[in-house]
Amino acid sequence: MRIENKRGNYSFLKGIAPYSAGAVAAPDYEIEHARFRSPLPLRAGFDEVARHLQALGRPKQALCGMELRSPKPFTFQGFADFNGGYVDVLKKWDVLLDGLNPVARTNVAPELEAPAEPSLYGFSYTVPSKGAPPSFVVAGAGELPEGSLDPKDVVRRGDTSPDGLAAKARFVMDLMEGRLHDLGAGWPDVTAAEIYCVHSVCSFLRKEVLARMGAASLHGAIWHFARPPIVTIEYEMDLRGCRREFVL
Repeated sequence: MRIENKRGNYSFLKGIAPYSAGAVAAPDYEIEHARFRSPLPLRAGFDEVARHLQALGRPKQALCGMELRSPKPFTFQGFADFNGGYVDVLKKWDVLLDGLNPVARTNVAPELEAPAEPSLYGFSYTVPSKGAPPSFVVAGAGELPEGSLDPKDVVRRGDTSPDGLAAKARFVMDLMEGRLHDLGAGWPDVTAAEIYCVHSVCSFLRKEVLARMGAASLHGAIWHFARPPIVTIEYEMDLRGCRREFVL
């Protein structure tokens, strides 16, 4: 179920406290995506987001997606502790809607060149665009059921065999397709599909990912050599459907 966020000019899918499951631009608006050449420490990153939105004449409430990079995966409790500080910033920005966080998020830990502290890699936001086709961001998801942060729920927990990874990828693709559907979009609308995993994806990429993407597979799948944000989770994906992307 999409929840309308009039102040941000987008609708979102209810997720959990730290992030929504995805966002889609309102009619006559579109979502733009920007990333930094190098990740910025999170507080400095938030400052840059604020400056960028102000320069575009957009309110902070237009923020609809964040991409974070962490030094290493968190424990489940460490993840909860980190999320508390992150959400506090969004509260100060008056971004939350009736207590719900509308901002989608991906948070991963690069295996190489990891930042020294939690950092901001990229972000998405809405801008006016008369007659623009639908644009959206789908939040990152690993092999956990929607709404769960229980390590017992990890699909094929501890299994990084080719068969285990294929099962994880298949589960995550089901999540991606469900979120796409709930945003009113489909694979033909996807312009970027990103995979986060430090294990080889070659054995299952064709069957479990690209074949299911259909025409969107023409854009390929971007493989980030990074771990999902929580220990024991091994495979994560996110998606975008955007016409404009920038490097800042």
